[in-house]
Amino acid sequence: MLIGLLTAIAASICYGTGSVLQAVGSRRAARMSPPAAGVTAHGGPNLSSTAKAAMTWEFIVGTILDFVGFGLGALAARLLPLFLSQTVISANLVITAVLSVKMLGIRLTRKEWTSIGVVCAALVLLATAAGHEGGHHAPMSTHWWLFGVTLLIIAGGTVAVHLLGARAAILAGLLSGLAFGALGVGVRILDGIDPFDLGALLADPALYAILLAGVGGMYLHTVALQIGSVNGATAALVVGETVLPGAIGVLWLGDASRPGLAWLAVLGFVLAVTGAVAVAWYGNHDGAEEAPAEEPSPRSSPAGV
Repeated sequence: MLIGLLTAIAASICYGTGSVLQAVGSRRAARMSPPAAGVTAHGGPNLSSTAKAAMTWEFIVGTILDFVGFGLGALAARLLPLFLSQTVISANLVITAVLSVKMLGIRLTRKEWTSIGVVCAALVLLATAAGHEGGHHAPMSTHWWLFGVTLLIIAGGTVAVHLLGARAAILAGLLSGLAFGALGVGVRILDGIDPFDLGALLADPALYAILLAGVGGMYLHTVALQIGSVNGATAALVVGETVLPGAIGVLWLGDASRPGLAWLAVLGFVLAVTGAVAVAWYGNHDGAEEAPAEEPSPRSSPAGV
């Protein structure tokens, strides 16, 4: 349990730091382009603008941290109940919020700090109540369902971004979270891991769901960072990344709390999601405060950005 918790915390730090660095790179790329360049007819970023954002050094370093976080998160998903591992990993929201104050010049309100405090308290409750993780086996039909749902999430999110433009920021963050949640479920049920069997691994649809969820989820998250509040987009990701895999782990994979502490696990889970939604709500409505941060002063600009 302790190794799993430390692994999930390390993954959270990697993801949170990576999100802020990606936001810095995305906004620097946007400032270097003409106002109308790289924008679809509906006001959303096109593939060209997203590719330019991905070429900045901040975005590259952030992406490397995401890959490290992915590896650590995958290990945590095998060692902990999904409702615990995914929620701890999703606490990268706290890292994102704190670093965004320094690196993006964002001023967090008292309501946002309070919401972040609720998330932290909820994680303590979850860690206290969490019991053993369930099994790693699921019927092959579940593996195919996971692949199909992941494909639908990524395709639907891509279409929504191009049709809704800037209005799709929170939706893109939520769908990227659902994709990362599907990734966690896929890692948990993946065949051919223990014992290792390359043939079974390559034949498992869950493997391709993991790859699709990783790439597609990263794309949707990048878009959300480009067009919306970094804290709002990340908090929406938290909701998608925790609720669905947590429910799947409890209902179908045998994840459980400690005897007599089911109520504490439920309370912690509800508080974690509620706190994340609150950060998304306040971060999105206080987004006007982020506008000046897109042109940070030389004193607060990281690495000359």
